[in-house]
Amino acid sequence: MAFGFLNKLKEGLDKTRKGITDKIDDLFNNYGEIDDELFDELEEILIVADVGIPTTHKLIENLRNELKVRKIKDAKEVKGVFKEVVEAMLRENNSVPFHVGDVPTIVMVIGVNGVGKTTSIGKIAHHIKSEGKSVLIAAADTFRAAAIDQLKIWGDRVGVSVIHQSEGSDPAAVIFDAIQSAKAKKIDVLICDTAGRLHNKVNLMNELAKVFRVIDREYPDAKREVLLVLDATTGQNAIQQAKVFNEAAAISGIVLTKLDGTAKGGVVMAINSELGIPVKLIGVGEGIDDLQNFDPHEFVEALFN
Repeated sequence: MAFGFLNKLKEGLDKTRKGITDKIDDLFNNYGEIDDELFDELEEILIVADVGIPTTHKLIENLRNELKVRKIKDAKEVKGVFKEVVEAMLRENNSVPFHVGDVPTIVMVIGVNGVGKTTSIGKIAHHIKSEGKSVLIAAADTFRAAAIDQLKIWGDRVGVSVIHQSEGSDPAAVIFDAIQSAKAKKIDVLICDTAGRLHNKVNLMNELAKVFRVIDREYPDAKREVLLVLDATTGQNAIQQAKVFNEAAAISGIVLTKLDGTAKGGVVMAINSELGIPVKLIGVGEGIDDLQNFDPHEFVEALFN
């Protein structure tokens, strides 16, 4: 991760740091010897920061074990161990960052409306294009006219063509057209937007299943990546969204947006632990380069320093 983005990450996690790190520092500095009350207070801090109850219990259990193994009894020494425990947990499902190696590749982008899906697609296209690969976007969220228009604006901005039809068209038909275009032009990466409606889970699942059938039939040789976009400001609600979408599609990675706008950045830990799905990209600003690969070590350093 570039030094500039590390600084940006530190700035972006400022609200979360005030919600977690400042309180943890106060806790560890104000205790002498480690006791159960310290762990109870640490649990409360983590749950309030949307780390989630199951993940919090796992972190504290791992922390207790590490402190016991290392025979640490002074509370002032706990923070360094806690950082290691958090990083170790984040590494469990985050060994592979987002990277388009083999081509051709189809990147399916799913998520509810309002989470920053369209903006993320534009930034992902820029991200891939900056690696020297050719990109095409399919505007298959046909139920929202604004989504098509926004994608076209992003396409112009990053210099990528957008395949689209009129509002209300069959999303699978848009994907079909995009695949034919991608194959004809030998495009490296096709990024597909999809509808983001959760009010009827059955419809969502049927629609995504239909799109995947088109991909299976028309482009079986393409590598697949299914990215779910989640809004960090929604905290634990993001976990519920992920569970629903994971039933509809085999998610290969999470794009977590708006980390700079929330004190609930602890949800990164919850997503990783509870869902077992890697967080591959994180957004910490409005800029075109502010969506970057998630690195557990850099995240922990930015959060706890």
